Amino acid sequence: MERFQIPPGFKIVSGGQTGADRAGLDWAIAHGVPHGGWCPRGRRAEDGVIPARYQLTETPNAGYPQRTEWNVRDSDGTVIFTLSEQLKGGSLKTVNFAIKLRKPFIRISPHVDPTHLAHFLASRSVGTLNVAGSRESGSPGIYERVLEVLDEALIPPK
Repeated sequence: MERFQIPPGFKIVSGGQTGADRAGLDWAIAHGVPHGGWCPRGRRAEDGVIPARYQLTETPNAGYPQRTEWNVRDSDGTVIFTLSEQLKGGSLKTVNFAIKLRKPFIRISPHVDPTHLAHFLASRSVGTLNVAGSRESGSPGIYERVLEVLDEALIPPK
């Protein structure tokens, strides 16, 4: 499988942080794919308040761990984007929540072919994809990498 055809009802969720999260949401908006997810109370992100154009729901807690766990919990699968080989911070927490909640996940680092994401989505029948990963401040260029991978792995709805 080269690319995954997005089925009716498919949705992309994320926590709205800069970097990987925002790239997932922006890709969804640009391609007419429904989006959503949980964000911290106050729509908190490293660059200030998460813009209102992102259809996110605030968690009761202003911390990041609750929204990370709830986005994993409420999705059928999670993709974690990193530019580093080492998992750390929120990306590591995301993996730990996926393991704890027995939810499938895939990690896309720089040397992973985007077709692996397409295969993951098809083989797991993912209807709601949680896009997670590094912040832009800690991984400059992660935003663009996520957009590239999603473009290469997904066929948007007509």
